Amino acid sequence: MVGSAAEPSRPVAWLIAARALRDFGDGFVAVLLPVYLLSLGFSALQVGVLATLSLAGSALLTLAFGVLGGRHDPLGLLRVCAALMIATGMAFTAVHDYGVLLAVAFVGTINPSAGGVSVFVPLEHAALTREVVASRRTWMFAHYSLIGALAAALGAFAAAGPELLGSFGVERRAALRAMFGLYAMLGLGAAICYARVPPRPRPKPDAPASTLGPSRRIVVRLALLFCLDSFAGGLVVQSLLALWLFERFGLSLVEAGAFFFWSGLLSAASFPVAARLANRFGLIPTMVFTHIPASLMLIAAAFATDVRVALGLLLARAFLSQMDVPTRSSYVMAVVSEPERAAAASFTAVPRSLAAAASPALSGALFAASLHTWPLLLCGALKIAYDLLLLRQFRHVRPPEER
Repeated sequence: MVGSAAEPSRPVAWLIAARALRDFGDGFVAVLLPVYLLSLGFSALQVGVLATLSLAGSALLTLAFGVLGGRHDPLGLLRVCAALMIATGMAFTAVHDYGVLLAVAFVGTINPSAGGVSVFVPLEHAALTREVVASRRTWMFAHYSLIGALAAALGAFAAAGPELLGSFGVERRAALRAMFGLYAMLGLGAAICYARVPPRPRPKPDAPASTLGPSRRIVVRLALLFCLDSFAGGLVVQSLLALWLFERFGLSLVEAGAFFFWSGLLSAASFPVAARLANRFGLIPTMVFTHIPASLMLIAAAFATDVRVALGLLLARAFLSQMDVPTRSSYVMAVVSEPERAAAASFTAVPRSLAAAASPALSGALFAASLHTWPLLLCGALKIAYDLLLLRQFRHVRPPEER
């Protein structure tokens, strides 16, 4: 169990360390993925299609591991996911054929969204929740999200690596391939972290699998709402936002990496603030009343003609838009019974992944049609609709610590 807010237990520390390694890799891959694919001669539409297949594959893997999670310890499944991360990175260093890359993206762990939608996340949530008491759950998720966001920010900053290597005479495509090799090494580091977490006893043969029971209706309603939120977010996943910045304002890799670094830092800084706001106002109000202003800022950025104004609005959005990450995770774990947690984590994550998978291809088509502002406008409008529906349906469904 976690003894204090300042000093997490060793299992929690190892799980958070694995999250940091993964998110560092996702941070630079999300920025470099469109650059690498464009350097191979693929179009913006093909970039969007690959992002869609990647998210769809992640959704199916999450569903499969959610079913297995009722009978197997999440840690063993996390080690399998880490092996997939290693294989994915190595494949992207060696393969140039678009069809093969699509297959690797579908069955692998490549993440164009730099975080949230990932096969690792629900498994880590289930493993983490059993290590803390209810009163520390939101703070633990804030800490978990904070470290992940800081790592993702550093990863985005590291996306400038190929451009810097180019100044020393390294061929651009070779430098990009080297970054995917680094991604594979980070997967190995995550596997080592998972191996350091003590395993939990396996369920007795006559014990029921971890499936949804009395909380099924709540989980289904949450999952449907999360679908809307994730479909909207998929329109502006980090890879496609990077593509928008490249095409709209001509940002360089160094400039884009610096922007996503500061964006990640602001997102990270928001997580402890979110925990404090949730402690005072509740989880649902914190989720809704930080999300809506963030969506309005995204819509405003779509109309900005000055790069400084656009980046300023996007940075302000970064501080507000991710406050629902630790609060949403904590809320889902709080409103279901303990035996249902692993299933609830997966069954709310899978629809989110599927919904997010449907939208990058749409964004790619809009980019190809030179409708560059539409993905941002649609994303902002749909997210506001999601927030209003969430508030209406769940403002009276409170976790135990708020009753």
